[in-house]
Amino acid sequence: MKMALNTVKAEQVSIPRSEYPRPDWQRAEWMNLNGIWSFEFDHENAGLQADWHKSKGQHFQSQITVPFSWSSPLSGIGSDDKGIAWYYREMEWAPATENSKIFLRFGAVDYKADIWVNGNSIGSHSGGYGQFEFDVTEVWSLDKCNSITVRVEDFDHNYQARGKQGYGEIRGIWQPVWLEGRPQSYVRDSKFTTKIDGTVDVITTVMAHSAGKAQLSFSFAQGAVSHEIEAELTEGSNSIHTMFVISDPELWSPENPYLYEGEVSLTSEGQTDAISTYFGVREIGTAIVGDRSYRWITLNGKPVYLNGTLDQSFHPTGYFTYPSDQEMQEEIFLMKRLGLNFVRIHIKPEEPRKLYWADKLGILVMEDMPCFWGDPDEQARSSYESEAREILDRDYNHPSIFSWVMFNETWGLKTNSESASLTTDTAQPNNYLTQTQEWVRAMYRWAKQADPTRIVEDNSPCNYDHVESDINTWHFYINGYNELRSHVTEVVEKTHVGSAFNYIGGNTQTDAPLMNSECGNVWGIEGGAGDSDLAWHYRYMMNEFRRHDKMCGFVFTEFRDVVNEFNGYYRLDGTDKHFGYEWFVPGMSVADLHSPDFIVIDAPPCQTVDAGAFVNIELLRSSFADRYHGQSLQLAWELWYDNLGSRVVLDSGNEAIEWDGYGVSPLASLHSQMPKQDAVAVLAVRLLTEQGTTITRNFVTFDVRSSEANGKYEADGQIVSVPVASYSESEWPYSWQAIGDQKANGGDSGYFTYDIQLPSESEQPVIYDIELFFEASSKRLLKRNLEKSVWKKPDISFMHGALADPEFNMNTYYMTDTDRHESMLNVLIDGELIESILLTDNPADSRGVLSWHYQAAANKLEEAGSYGYLCKVVLPSTLTAKLNASRCFKLQLAAEHGGLALYGRNAGRYPIDIIVHNKG
Repeated sequence: MKMALNTVKAEQVSIPRSEYPRPDWQRAEWMNLNGIWSFEFDHENAGLQADWHKSKGQHFQSQITVPFSWSSPLSGIGSDDKGIAWYYREMEWAPATENSKIFLRFGAVDYKADIWVNGNSIGSHSGGYGQFEFDVTEVWSLDKCNSITVRVEDFDHNYQARGKQGYGEIRGIWQPVWLEGRPQSYVRDSKFTTKIDGTVDVITTVMAHSAGKAQLSFSFAQGAVSHEIEAELTEGSNSIHTMFVISDPELWSPENPYLYEGEVSLTSEGQTDAISTYFGVREIGTAIVGDRSYRWITLNGKPVYLNGTLDQSFHPTGYFTYPSDQEMQEEIFLMKRLGLNFVRIHIKPEEPRKLYWADKLGILVMEDMPCFWGDPDEQARSSYESEAREILDRDYNHPSIFSWVMFNETWGLKTNSESASLTTDTAQPNNYLTQTQEWVRAMYRWAKQADPTRIVEDNSPCNYDHVESDINTWHFYINGYNELRSHVTEVVEKTHVGSAFNYIGGNTQTDAPLMNSECGNVWGIEGGAGDSDLAWHYRYMMNEFRRHDKMCGFVFTEFRDVVNEFNGYYRLDGTDKHFGYEWFVPGMSVADLHSPDFIVIDAPPCQTVDAGAFVNIELLRSSFADRYHGQSLQLAWELWYDNLGSRVVLDSGNEAIEWDGYGVSPLASLHSQMPKQDAVAVLAVRLLTEQGTTITRNFVTFDVRSSEANGKYEADGQIVSVPVASYSESEWPYSWQAIGDQKANGGDSGYFTYDIQLPSESEQPVIYDIELFFEASSKRLLKRNLEKSVWKKPDISFMHGALADPEFNMNTYYMTDTDRHESMLNVLIDGELIESILLTDNPADSRGVLSWHYQAAANKLEEAGSYGYLCKVVLPSTLTAKLNASRCFKLQLAAEHGGLALYGRNAGRYPIDIIVHNKG
């Protein structure tokens, strides 16, 4: 007996995605059909005429792992062939309950599916994203082996909803398949609509075998919430409306994702259909707060600031199908770890199990409808409408979903689409026709009628072309602080009731909430940002958003890197990128920028100031939560800088702030004096509770410059500064200078040699000690450094997933992550090895303040954010004695392997050239 149980368990474990596919609507009697199926392409379309559906799999020579797209690696096929393919599987199964109906269910199949059971046609379905099922009771053998045959067509027709499948094609069966037992009369679905006063309105559809009375029961929270009614059923479909009230309800939110878990049951004709399900009590809305003339988005009657990200939901091995339930759970965890409270699922409906984890762990979801890429003709519209109905119907009960997005960037809405630009229409500004605009309006209104409980957006626009929408969103991809600040300010100023801005066809703005629905710098740079640092841009962008009282959220592009975009918070495999904020403010992370209570520093990310100058910094408070309202909070700040490896706090303070009310309002400005030397000064601020707990952190930086030729630093003796580009000799297979000759690069092995002239005896009679200070990192050679570039400028093919090697992109300089590139640096004086230093990486992130500050142009990147490590070398006393006499030496900085980058005064994070510090 034990052996048999173990065998069953092993078989279950081997089934991919073995969990019930719909935890929001789950029955006990079911059989998972994921796993190995027989498979065969039918490129000649011979299968129907040859009766493959009756051949018991004899024509099928391959095997495929369901539920993975046949183009994905996990399917075992891994071929991107479009066209026709067949699936076949045999199994025995009978529900434990006698006289049960048997349903064959498909999570999704792309695109057209024809299904046979035991050679009998049971139906067809078209559409790549909707769930569908067939009652196979009449053709199913309870005591014999049964066969299922599926024929799939996927020709990528222009009318097919495809979203962004170019990253990896969805083909064939790509969501779980399962059998399910039900009583003769059963509950098809229950739709729960909740209010924060505890009212729960339920519309239940019952499929009755015959007319008669039935008991419909609801039991949740371990029986604490229960409701039962008697229903008079007619044969066929019955819609039953009922309502109950929860006293003192616990509300669902990202901070407290409480679910009322329990059961819906129908008892009829001596059988009971019991379904495990859940709902969350919450309300989504918009509201004018105070004397404002514009709305904010609200959750449970209170304003909420939406810190969001764009999620392509793409996996490198399963494509748009996650390999495991655990990975879907971890996706939500990784988002919440960043302090995000919402995610936009991009141009596709999310898998039901991932939506379950969004419900369970607590994150709001903006769910897009999948778009088609051709013209909006009658066939495309009809297909779209059918899939939109299926998606909304399937996902209605998820409390995490707060918004439906009907279209994205007018994709599929342009007539003569093949000759039009994908995202902009400067050449053909009128190809988004009036009749198409009216169809979009009709789709918006249909969704509002079908689901009045959620926010609906007509089109998430990059062409300023809303028609009618509950939220007023826009997309932008702009790099450069001044450019971004100017753009956001312009959008905010043009947003008001009656404005024609961001609308098309004579339509005008209402008081709908203003938020961004795509942003970042991935496309804000000539040729695309490649794989480069995003931390510097991200911080000042968040700061700019929070300056504006009208704005109530954003969507950052994107959650993870994808195949040709490298601007995610995480790498595609989920590994971390390092933003470096903790160097500026101890303990700071990306999550600090997502706090609902926030301190805005109204200043550029870095500005050049004179040593010793007095500066005035404007501060704002931004509050979109009432947790601390009515309390006295503390604003703690300090001005600090690094002096040749020593952290110096120049000034600090602590001010009480009365934290009252929602929105943005000014605080008292800070006034302080800059260091009296060359430095990168950091103004770090923290918002604290009365008990000293940190609520949020922020910072800005200053490039503090003295007028002294060798720089001015707090150090005894004399300093000689040697520009990194002033080497007298160098030998590398590859070498170049960057950032205005403020950075010297060499790779893979070689050296830079500098002729150092020490102070004369008249300037410094005796030199007892010599220290060297310089900033250095390893240097990873990119393909563009090694060979002629084959880089391709991004075009529409990138939106379709065209592969791009970022190492050929002129803007690429890998952001710091878990992948290290080491180099051993040898320091030689007059040919004598003095010290070897391990350079652990070739990093680029927000810590490369000067490499960002001295970029020549906002729309091009030149090794932006790159920086090194402060290296200090103390020369031996015996050598110092010789140099005291000679007053000169040759300094050689050599890398064995891994390359070398040296950072000068205006590059990296330390405002120094190569410093020779001479103590008398």
